[in-house]
Amino acid sequence: MTPYRPRLQRRLTRALAGYAVLVGALFGGLALLFVYAVEDQFFVTTLRAEADRQRLHRNTHGAWTAPALPFVSLYAQGQGLPADLARQRAAWPRSNELEGDGGRHFHLLRLDADGSLLVAEVSQQLVVRPLRQTLLAWLLACGFAAVSLALLLAAGLARRTSAPLARLAQAVASSRPDALPSSLASLEQGLAHDEVGELARHLDALHQRTRDFIAREQAFTADASHELRTPLAVLGLAIERLRQQAPLAQQTVMASMQAALWQLQQTVELLLALAREVPVQAPADELPLLPVLEQTLLAHAPLLEQQGVQIELEVSPRTTRRWPPALTQLLVANLLANALAHARSPQIRIEADAQNLSLCNVSDAPPAALLAEGAAGRQPGLKGPASSGQGLGLSIVRRLAERHGLSLTLSHEQGHTCATLSESAGFTCPSRPAE
Repeated sequence: MTPYRPRLQRRLTRALAGYAVLVGALFGGLALLFVYAVEDQFFVTTLRAEADRQRLHRNTHGAWTAPALPFVSLYAQGQGLPADLARQRAAWPRSNELEGDGGRHFHLLRLDADGSLLVAEVSQQLVVRPLRQTLLAWLLACGFAAVSLALLLAAGLARRTSAPLARLAQAVASSRPDALPSSLASLEQGLAHDEVGELARHLDALHQRTRDFIAREQAFTADASHELRTPLAVLGLAIERLRQQAPLAQQTVMASMQAALWQLQQTVELLLALAREVPVQAPADELPLLPVLEQTLLAHAPLLEQQGVQIELEVSPRTTRRWPPALTQLLVANLLANALAHARSPQIRIEADAQNLSLCNVSDAPPAALLAEGAAGRQPGLKGPASSGQGLGLSIVRRLAERHGLSLTLSHEQGHTCATLSESAGFTCPSRPAE
């Protein structure tokens, strides 16, 4: 199981910290733009005031006059501009703010349509540029302080937000379907009346329904075990006595009844095994497979002899499995009952190798849905026209096998049908969990 990590808390912290960084960078940039805009607007206002003064003087005296400010120059039509300014203006003819050589900075304003210009060389009047590094240092320091404060607030908020979820997750993880941890009366205990508390209340209701369902299932399993096995045992004894007293002409009918009763007993055992909450405990070491199969066949030898069934057992004494013996006997007995129900020949072959255990017999082809890979029993309601119950029986066997980490596949070749049990990918032997 993947170990628990507080990802939600880290995500909330990163999100809030990232938002703080974004807001700090945005407003820091806006602050720089503001001071630059204010400074530029000061120079533009100064040039406009000088332009109004020049136009007034020209209208009064018929000529331009010397600018009032020392850093402002007037260049009449045909008068050459400084070389660095002329070069920049040729490259950027529409710009009113240009960079010169040696750190010089120009602001330009056209006086009239003839091309006369007012030029302000403001490198000595700039305020923001000399303080730019200081401003950036202050902005970074303030931003770092703001982000640090945001991190602290985000960590606290994330911890307060995710802590109830973490406690609820741990309580659910440590609970069992039929009981909560001994320290809790309910999952809602200790939680506020918020979204997490609402989730806990719904989980408590679901947990109660699960406990009720388990109680009903356990009661049903116990009742079914007694109420089904007892009548079947009585029927078995009655059929055996009738078979001993019946005339020879009715022995075939009695044998068929006994075979049907045996199949019913196997189905009941299989259903009860599937209804158990805890799988059959696996052995600690691998056990020889052949003795388990021989015990299964000996237990059903009278019935096999009555029906004249010949079992061909091809299993090496060195073949081993870590399957629980009780599970092996139950699965093989039910596959054997299924083979007897649909066989067209009294010969049944059981063989095993290092990976598979197969039971084969001569029979008609099962429905195509059962022969598809992984479809054995997945669609128990889908039966062929000649089927007499293979789908449901193999479905039950398959479900029990999968519960113990095994897989059941069905194949049909040259008139022979084979049911094969094998270990699934990533097979692990189930064991009883600690109480």
